[in-house]
Amino acid sequence: MPLALYPGTFDPFTYGHLDVLKRTLRLFDRVEVTVAVNAGKETLFTPEERVALARECAENLGPSVEVEAFRGLLVDRATERGAAALVRGLRQVSDFDYEFRMAFANRKLAPEVETIFLTPSEEHTFVSSTVVRDVHRWGGDVSKFVPPPVVEALREKRR
Repeated sequence: MPLALYPGTFDPFTYGHLDVLKRTLRLFDRVEVTVAVNAGKETLFTPEERVALARECAENLGPSVEVEAFRGLLVDRATERGAAALVRGLRQVSDFDYEFRMAFANRKLAPEVETIFLTPSEEHTFVSSTVVRDVHRWGGDVSKFVPPPVVEALREKRR
């Protein structure tokens, strides 16, 4: 099977992201976690930190997972890599409106690249990077939402 890109900001990488990544690996032989570098979006972690954390969280999934940062149009990255699909996680109905519009825009730009929507397991549907950052900001326990490397990185950020 061909390559799929799983794009996102991943600030930080959550158990929900990991769940969608595992589901994607059931459908594709290779997956690139494409960490978006968006100059207009303020993030808690730098692009390099987000790439390192995603790699560490996915390391036990084997060599079929790559993690790379990318700045620019996602469909350009997909075309450059020869990817067959973009995988987007949908947690709730509110995600769908934005993702639906982006899928159609991407289809206009690169009709050969499909967009696939996957939902996480029920236990992860409420987890978002925003929720994690908010819980972290107020000193709460994020260990139920993010893998251990992210818990540690958040502790380091607090110091």
